Amino acid sequence: MQTGTIFNIQPFSIYDGPGIRTTVFLKGCNLRCAWCHNPESWIISPQLEFLSEKCIGCGACFTACPNNAHIASESGHLIDRSKCKNCGLCAQTCYAGALTMAGRQVTSEEVFGRILEDAPYFKNSGGGVTFSGGECMMQLDFLCELLKLCKEAGIHTAVDTAGHFPFSSFEKILPWTDLFLYDIKAFDPETHKKLTGVRNERILENLPLLCERGANVFIRIPCIPDGNWQDMEQIAEYLKNIPVQKVELLAYHRLGEGKRKSLGMDVVTFRTPSPEEMENLLTLFTDKGIPAVYNR
Repeated sequence: MQTGTIFNIQPFSIYDGPGIRTTVFLKGCNLRCAWCHNPESWIISPQLEFLSEKCIGCGACFTACPNNAHIASESGHLIDRSKCKNCGLCAQTCYAGALTMAGRQVTSEEVFGRILEDAPYFKNSGGGVTFSGGECMMQLDFLCELLKLCKEAGIHTAVDTAGHFPFSSFEKILPWTDLFLYDIKAFDPETHKKLTGVRNERILENLPLLCERGANVFIRIPCIPDGNWQDMEQIAEYLKNIPVQKVELLAYHRLGEGKRKSLGMDVVTFRTPSPEEMENLLTLFTDKGIPAVYNR
């Protein structure tokens, strides 16, 4: 029985593959996307989140912290992240809910049991379970065991990935994965590195290999006017000859900004595209015969 670290299990999801799904979010990621809406997923271990607007100033966390990471200043309650060891002792004392731990260790058996609770909804909707993150393939053995358990129970499985791994990692999970939700974040390698911290040659090489092996693939593309917009024509040209089932164009949103603040990270802001811009972008893909949709 494998153990792993997750930070959320979301039932009744309708955006992570076909039908009604349960999405399991695993911690850990090998990209650092500037627009990431789940920055609490970046490191595999649990970490402290601080929602300052919920703080009532009771001071219990100051007493509980063994590292003196909590600071009272003129601007309010602050956390010295260089001192915080993410032990979670302060969160245990915070009944106001201002301090919480993002992530917890679980067994594959525990997660599978939670998935089974939602199984009746899968059958009626053509849904299943999606493993996401972060980057769920960072915990490959844990992911593989969960996929096997679900497949043996007749549950449709999907893996949401950015694809930045040796293809041998995909070969390990291919027999147990019904669908890949595969991210294309930019086309130019330097643009990709600027936006995510890594180049994308491996990502672009793995996609056609997956399709050659008979994998079912949905492509997901974050659409960011002042980020990767200039790469969209090249992405469309690249995809038009690859037999993916669908391309989902995802308009940038700002939901990750509050999470970054709660983790003591710098807040990075991009512009949200207008509906008209997204419609024009959709036409760019569909005019090339690509089965694209745009999620409003």
